[in-house]
Amino acid sequence: MGEHFEKATLAREYSEELIGYIEKLTLDLVKFSEREDSASVVENYYIVEDIPDPLNPQTTIKKFILNLRTVHSKDKFDRSTSFFITQGRAAVLKDKIDEYRLKMEELIPEGYRHRVNIGLYTNEEYYNADGASETWERHHFYHTILAAEVTILNKIIAEVQITEIDVVSELFSEITISDFKFGDVTAAIIPKTNYVIKGQKYEAQILVAAFDKKQNPKAFIQQGATEGSFNISHAREVPGQDGVVFLEWNANTEGPQRFAGVIEILDPDGQPVQYPFSHEYIVAPPSLTVAAKKMNVFYRGVDNPVSISAPGIAQEKIRPSITIGTITPDPDARGDWIVRMPKEATKATVSASAEYEGSMMNMGSFEFRVKRVPDPVAEIAGMKEGNINRNTLLAANAIIPKMYDFEFDLNFIVTSFTMATILNGDWLPKRGSGNQFTVEMQDIIRNSRRGQKFFFENIQAEGPDGSKRTLGTINLTIQ
Repeated sequence: MGEHFEKATLAREYSEELIGYIEKLTLDLVKFSEREDSASVVENYYIVEDIPDPLNPQTTIKKFILNLRTVHSKDKFDRSTSFFITQGRAAVLKDKIDEYRLKMEELIPEGYRHRVNIGLYTNEEYYNADGASETWERHHFYHTILAAEVTILNKIIAEVQITEIDVVSELFSEITISDFKFGDVTAAIIPKTNYVIKGQKYEAQILVAAFDKKQNPKAFIQQGATEGSFNISHAREVPGQDGVVFLEWNANTEGPQRFAGVIEILDPDGQPVQYPFSHEYIVAPPSLTVAAKKMNVFYRGVDNPVSISAPGIAQEKIRPSITIGTITPDPDARGDWIVRMPKEATKATVSASAEYEGSMMNMGSFEFRVKRVPDPVAEIAGMKEGNINRNTLLAANAIIPKMYDFEFDLNFIVTSFTMATILNGDWLPKRGSGNQFTVEMQDIIRNSRRGQKFFFENIQAEGPDGSKRTLGTINLTIQ
């Protein structure tokens, strides 16, 4: 039993080390993006709560919780991309995840590793919107807005916590009856979880480490007490059966919770013997984080990638819904989603429910503004105005709509335009369909003189959402 306990302790140490690194990384990300020092970032953007110290239940430690809604740069990606990609922190994070995964695997005997799904994969195939292969680092952190990056980091923390639970559960399942020694009898509490959603039940088992199924122990429980403040006269009795006492009560009060008590069995002489215990857990309200990965709004007619997470809930247990449009799994990013907005949408609310303890519960919702895709800039040979060589203009032979400072890969189609010039003192307009010059337009350009001006105007284009746009005029002068 000692070897398994030592490994379980190591699993906790490995997990806390990685979670601590990610939490510090999140703080540094906000500090870098907001151009502030650590003290002001904590003061302006973090909520501070006191929670029990798991290593010393008599004291508390401060827990810093990021309030993402107050972060000014949450919908920007320039500083966060520099933080993770240019400065190499995404690669360091990947190495730490890989190292953690390897160390957790090594805690499980080789013959049992197939029974535990460690998760936290970083070596899968990742593709960008054009179908080109890309690394784990670029897929998650390149041109991703800060709000989405925080969501991704929270998802990694949740996976680490789930991994720890799975590994420790497997270690304890390998302990056999022969591992126990009656001389090492102590009280043990086995909770279903230490993170309880408000309104759900806290459940745990209390048992003697070397229990006897022939005995029916009983426990005396005092909620709100510590081992030092426990008073049996204020406790309630909970009967047990087959060597185990089962605990269950409603978790309706948010925040850190504690309880203490004693479990009582009979010794070989038939005399009652009591073993003290105490435990602490956290009750949290349902919480949902939804972040549009490209921009902090939804755009009509394009695929809007979205990250969704809920603390304490495995990703595969989350079921999102949307008030308008569609939300479907992202085939290129496990755990993420794609939102599509119709023409008439002006706002949309993403909600999620989650499977928790065998039933579905509402986790919350986020509202997003819905906008049309911005207008592209009409160009010929990469130019909107200025001097151009006659042959360059002829070789270009088309108007190209170009999107600037917009993260989505999409195409506008030019449906018609007018080319006009002044010839022999007369205004000469020519109408064309599509985006290419007509033969007549090409002849006029071919016979043009130095200094002659050409105006491409009334340029009509159609967006991916079917909307009609009139683009700006192109003014070019033959040099």
